[in-house]
Amino acid sequence: MNDDRGDDERIETRAIHAGQEPEAESGALMTPIYANSTYKQDAPGDHRGYEYSRTGNPTRTDLEANLAALEGGEFGRAFSSGMGSINTVLNLLESGDHVVAGDDVYGGTHRIFTQVYEDYDLEFDFVDTTDHEAVREAMTEDTELLWVETPTNP
Repeated sequence: MNDDRGDDERIETRAIHAGQEPEAESGALMTPIYANSTYKQDAPGDHRGYEYSRTGNPTRTDLEANLAALEGGEFGRAFSSGMGSINTVLNLLESGDHVVAGDDVYGGTHRIFTQVYEDYDLEFDFVDTTDHEAVREAMTEDTELLWVETPTNP
């Protein structure tokens, strides 16, 4: 969802309102935090937009819309864990693709790269990402992703 309003608003205003409308029932300007785990279904498989919070909820939907609007994107995605987001991004790659990653990535990132995705014929090179020349040299014709994390491991 792209929010066209706000080009003349300051970043502080856009950061809290972009991609969001007041909540329909109460008129609340900020999206409430929905802590429930399930939603009412009118019949099995006939839900009103949400089934279980693990697959989506109004809070996450508005966060995704907000981030997309701030970045000028059409869609945004939010995950409940970093490993879930890493796995999703890596699933966009194809066998034979090459990834350049920081040599100080989170240990879980390094393990999923080397212990899981190398088995799917993805290739990884780990370099000092503060050294721009090292990053350039690591790039190949097969490089599809430059993986940078912040903050990184010390």
